[in-house]
Amino acid sequence: MKISNKMFAECLGTFVLVFGGCGTALFGHVGFLGVAIAFGLTVIAMAYGIGHISGAHLNPAVSFGVWANGRMSVKEMLLYWVAQVAGAVIAASALYAIWNAANLGATGVFAANGFGTEFAAATGNADYLSVSCGGAFLVEALLTFVFLMVILGVTDDSHANGKFGGLAIGLTLVLIHLISIPLTNTSVNPARSISQALFSNAEGWCACSQLWLFVVAPLVGAALAGLAYRCLAPKTK
Repeated sequence: MKISNKMFAECLGTFVLVFGGCGTALFGHVGFLGVAIAFGLTVIAMAYGIGHISGAHLNPAVSFGVWANGRMSVKEMLLYWVAQVAGAVIAASALYAIWNAANLGATGVFAANGFGTEFAAATGNADYLSVSCGGAFLVEALLTFVFLMVILGVTDDSHANGKFGGLAIGLTLVLIHLISIPLTNTSVNPARSISQALFSNAEGWCACSQLWLFVVAPLVGAALAGLAYRCLAPKTK
């Protein structure tokens, strides 16, 4: 498969992930459970829709974990990153346009990721908790680790049943969101975090000032998972 085809698939898939998941958070009024399900459904849909083209990573952390596991080159990983961030930013731009078309005023948090007292207050939702920087880093790194272990396991051609891989990955993402939406709004995906932070404008809190955590922590968790899975299930010749 040509790398250009893979990049287009990753751009499209990440667009759907951000537009569907963050769009539900912004406009759906469905609560944490509904948002978690929306993110899971987008991954399931894209896993079966474009998985045969690009693997449906939809997430720089996933590509980083796949690279750490030895399944893709640095060059391909970097090209995936470009496509994923582009797809996420396009989706966030579309959501911003819809927000303005609906005359909703200031964007506020705009489904961005964050932590701490200021973030919890900015959401305007008492169900959000004030988690420290260290706690947020642990949550994001640990949940990304779990996510990647599942992804690497169900896509391991020598061990897994790939027919149900997309379903397993999507349901894992639902679980991850149920755990961490009240803590960090759930990233485990640097592209998703970057795109929403660009349009967030909450009084008393700045998404961009905390963005580093939602880039670094998922990458750390993904790298550890890639290395761990290589040890647990080494390739046999």
